[in-house]
Amino acid sequence: MKLLNRTLIVIALIAFVLALIVTINYKTLPTSNTAQTHFDTIIVLGTPSRSDGTPSPEQRERVLEGIREYKAGVAPHIIMTGGPAHNNFVEAHTMAQFAVAQGIPASDIIEEPQALNTIQNIYYSAQLMHQHNWSSAEVVSSPNHLGRTALILTTFDNAQPTLSIHWHTHPASWPHEYSLPHELLLDYGEALRCLQLRIHGFPPSKFLPAH
Repeated sequence: MKLLNRTLIVIALIAFVLALIVTINYKTLPTSNTAQTHFDTIIVLGTPSRSDGTPSPEQRERVLEGIREYKAGVAPHIIMTGGPAHNNFVEAHTMAQFAVAQGIPASDIIEEPQALNTIQNIYYSAQLMHQHNWSSAEVVSSPNHLGRTALILTTFDNAQPTLSIHWHTHPASWPHEYSLPHELLLDYGEALRCLQLRIHGFPPSKFLPAH
């Protein structure tokens, strides 16, 4: 019995230390590469629409936060980025339609309909920015998604200097539909993934070559 208790204590301590390492890594991820507070554009990262083509809870909150930042004068343009990654609906178009319905001028919105993941979100959005001679962006996404986004942006600074931008990440609100345990589970899952990426890096691709 004593041996079993000691074993359980050791396992609990190891689990605690691992959780602490994951959390510390997550909390020390970068949030920007610039001190700017005003930007050329806001980039709202896509996430799948509902199966009927309407905004999903996270998609809705990301767009609403982008709208708030636009109305606060953070940037005069919004890039909605996301293709049909998980169903037939182009995320960027769903988000743009929702933003227009909330009163944002369509002329101030650019749709990026190709990206199938977060790396491609950044890649194609940066391409659009350079086409418009824009160099800075506030990047909006769900709270748990910003750590991985920051790692991608930081890697772009090194691996894709021709597409490098001045950036700052900004969290959307959690959807009211989400419970606290659900939010914590999403947070921890992303924190673990960010630790793995910090250790191993991203697999090289045409969007994010090895450096």
